[in-house]
Amino acid sequence: MVYIGIDPGHATGLAVWDSHRREFRAVATLPIHRAMKAVHDWHDEFPHQVLVVFEDARRRRWLPQDTSSAEYRGHLMGAGSVKRDAVIWEEYLADLGIPFEHPGPRPGLTKWDAQTFARVTGWKGRTSNHARDAALLVFGR
Repeated sequence: MVYIGIDPGHATGLAVWDSHRREFRAVATLPIHRAMKAVHDWHDEFPHQVLVVFEDARRRRWLPQDTSSAEYRGHLMGAGSVKRDAVIWEEYLADLGIPFEHPGPRPGLTKWDAQTFARVTGWKGRTSNHARDAALLVFGR
């Protein structure tokens, strides 16, 4: 089975976990249109063996402690865009008939630094925060 993790946003994180090999086949940061093409290509290569897991900001159920900060206000400004991206991914995958899950953000299971990510997952390539967050959605399945 091929699990594809997606961290939606301005820079879309994408990670491909191969459950048979027990390793990542890709961990990258892409524009949304290239991430969508990559999902389509993986689905074409492995029909009926792909599950996409994208983080769905619409399902966020917790808030930061300091909601008066400038950083929090900046997050709110981008939240609408990320929520719209979740709608786009949901519609895109449903239209293609690609199975998907869309859990909400999980505190503690995002924002790993590169060293921790490499040590735990074995991935030696370069990564961004977005790519690592996408990878953590599917790692170990």
